[in-house]
Amino acid sequence: MKILPIKFLSQALLCAIACAVFCCAPKEPVVFKGVNNIVVDMSEGKPVLKADVFFFNPNNMKMRLKSVNVDVLVDGENSAEVKHPINMEIPAKSDFSVPITAQLNLKDNNLVNTVIGLLGGKKYEVTFTGNIRIGIHGIAIKVPVLQKQEIKLR
Repeated sequence: MKILPIKFLSQALLCAIACAVFCCAPKEPVVFKGVNNIVVDMSEGKPVLKADVFFFNPNNMKMRLKSVNVDVLVDGENSAEVKHPINMEIPAKSDFSVPITAQLNLKDNNLVNTVIGLLGGKKYEVTFTGNIRIGIHGIAIKVPVLQKQEIKLR
């Protein structure tokens, strides 16, 4: 007879934890809005992509951005990897930006042509794929990022 109340209590606790997790989850995903201020810095001998990434938080609750883990593909070729641990507050119902830096991968011969083309003003399809990790009331949630954007640099 004592086993039944313990089993019931453990199931009730599990349901309470599940409710807390799902109630804290954002109702809508954070929206990727675009990338501005793109610069390819060659000052240290290796090309480093620097940019400001803009997002919108459509939810009624503030969040905390914990990390950004995104691969950058230029015309389908993996060109850079962005892995930034961040601890930044995201206000409710507002736009926010995150400055990023990414080491460009020069192992691929096409990437050199891509960098030269980016500096020369050619249009490229840039795909950002990966996730951002946000925290809501102490619970970390991964939000997928999959965005294609045509970029032309002057």
